[in-house]
Amino acid sequence: MRELEGRIALVTGSSRGIGQATARRLAAAGARVIATDIEAPEALASDIGGWARKLDVTREDDWADAMAFASSFAGGLDILVNNAGILTFRKLVDMSLEDWRRVQAVNVEGTFLGCKYAIPLLNDRASQWTGGASIINMSSIAGLRGNPDFTAYSASKGAIRLLSKSLALELAERKIRVNSVHPGLIETSMGRETASHFAERHKFTPPSDPNDIAEPLVGAGSPTSVADVIVFLASDRAAFMTGSEVVVDGGLTA
Repeated sequence: MRELEGRIALVTGSSRGIGQATARRLAAAGARVIATDIEAPEALASDIGGWARKLDVTREDDWADAMAFASSFAGGLDILVNNAGILTFRKLVDMSLEDWRRVQAVNVEGTFLGCKYAIPLLNDRASQWTGGASIINMSSIAGLRGNPDFTAYSASKGAIRLLSKSLALELAERKIRVNSVHPGLIETSMGRETASHFAERHKFTPPSDPNDIAEPLVGAGSPTSVADVIVFLASDRAAFMTGSEVVVDGGLTA
């Protein structure tokens, strides 16, 4: 029996990158997955035998609709992966309030809304599993240290880190675990954009092979490397883990 058999998961930002890899890995582990994004990822849902839903994480009505779908059609919810996020390269003095608020709205408020609306459903089924229900919030190594190139993003990812820890304590008695994941440079469109930005800022030509970019261990990581950690955190193998920050960066912050 696959370790997530019988469980229902919802993944935001699942059209590409880490979100798509996570949806695929969760499905491979036996979960039924509600794949969501700004545009419903129909092809992905078809591939993994799940469901596709349109979900703008900044819209409260979209979250209410997603949870109604999970409850009435999918059968409930056991795993929430708040993965959707955006990044902007702009120094704080050059950033408008609108730009700042957009990053916080997607990254922080989107995570807040996901947790808020999912908790009642997660609570209903948490007692079925040894490790209870699981919320995995996507942070970043940018949430662990300062970054002069993307202050708004770092602020948002730091907020997700402490939101996750605080919520883990709040929900412990309900048997709902909350952990954050902190990727380093990953071979995704956002990772490539980040590498190109630093190359431009520091006046060097980025290597053609992403594995030559940054991390001491293997260079840029693959989305599946992060997805495998998320599957672990969603499973009963992580039953004694809550409030943890899991770094997946190939040694970059070491």
